Amino acid sequence: MLNLSNQTIDEQKFADYPLKTLQKLPYPRSSRRLGRWMLFFLFLIAIVLFLPWRQTINGTGSVTALTPQDRPQSLQNAIAGRIEKWSLQEGQYVKKGDTLLVISEIKDDYFDPQLPQRLGEQLAAKKGSQQATDAKINALDEQISALSAGVKVDLASARNRVQQSQLQIRIDSADLVAIRRNYQIAVARLERYEKGYKDGLFSLTELETRRLTIQQEYAKVIMQENKLDVSRQKLANARLDLQLIQAKYEQDVAKTMSDRSSALSSRASANNDIAVMRNKISNVVVRRGMYVIRAPQNGYIVRSLKTGIGETIKEGESIATLQPANPSIAIELYARPMDIPLIQRGRMVRLQFEGWPAIQFSGWPAVAVGTFGGKVAVIDAVNSTNGKYRILVTPDRLAGDQPWPKQLRIGSGVVGWVMLDDVPIWYELWRQLNGFPPSLKQEPTKPETI
Repeated sequence: MLNLSNQTIDEQKFADYPLKTLQKLPYPRSSRRLGRWMLFFLFLIAIVLFLPWRQTINGTGSVTALTPQDRPQSLQNAIAGRIEKWSLQEGQYVKKGDTLLVISEIKDDYFDPQLPQRLGEQLAAKKGSQQATDAKINALDEQISALSAGVKVDLASARNRVQQSQLQIRIDSADLVAIRRNYQIAVARLERYEKGYKDGLFSLTELETRRLTIQQEYAKVIMQENKLDVSRQKLANARLDLQLIQAKYEQDVAKTMSDRSSALSSRASANNDIAVMRNKISNVVVRRGMYVIRAPQNGYIVRSLKTGIGETIKEGESIATLQPANPSIAIELYARPMDIPLIQRGRMVRLQFEGWPAIQFSGWPAVAVGTFGGKVAVIDAVNSTNGKYRILVTPDRLAGDQPWPKQLRIGSGVVGWVMLDDVPIWYELWRQLNGFPPSLKQEPTKPETI
């Protein structure tokens, strides 16, 4: 206070002076308590920031089946027909092979009730034609064998005639040489006789006899030459006969082979017709077995897609939906493309099913209540139509976990959290504030495939 007065206050006396109002005022200790509590909470927050926190990737999806054969399927008829009788009702449990629907034929090609017998008669006729063709082929084969045997005899005879003609030519040639030599000798004698006639040694009669002998010898030469030409002509004819026999044999064999080829073609056509008829008979038998539509496996009829009696249905048209019994349950979750590289097969997943109340602490799965465990089994290699990637989760119970509810139905909604690595809470807060994706301690060793 300002020291404006010359009078001073004795502090001791002032301290001993009883100030009743001041004594009745409360002493201000709450600020100290508040400070202590603030220090405690700051210390507690500092400790909590260093506690471990499990990073997660959340996704939504539904209950499905792990194998395609356990998923809901549409029952389809293989042939077109008209509905004659229903043997099912919606929600009914059916076993494999149970009759679901009976239809009748609507195609005029199959109206004949005795169609298999008719086709059997046509098949028997085709088999008879095949047997006749086989007999013709055998006959032609025997004919070819006979031609081969006959031509061998004819060719041997023709070759003998050729050899005989060649021998005859040799004989005629030798005779021609001898006759020509005799003719030359006769000419030499005639010259001597003419000289002797001039000298008076021989008479005219003897000379004329020698001249007549020369004419005879010359005639023999001409005759032998003609005979040799005839023999040569016979040799040429024999050789032509040999070639003619060979050509005729080849012509006959070619004609027979042509007939055999035609018979083989007819047999192949008959075999084809027989195969077609057998195929048609089998198709008729199988088609008649399709008039009754049966359950392909055990399951429940969920919904009937066709109704009424007398209504026609097309081939391949869906008539009802079947949910297989006891499917292998799995969960399909959809994750963002930016999170899918962090997920590997075998990762633990916590699941919350619709209809089962739960309290989920994604960072502390041990304190979650009402959730169920699973593991990543499949990761799709391509994204789905919604732009996200699908992952399939199969059951994987931890210690103390309950099994998945038996009341789960395919199509029920599911929320899931894929568990990643542990990080401090301060890092998780920093990541969330900055919008960073979760991180792994080490890079996956290999890419995930389906």
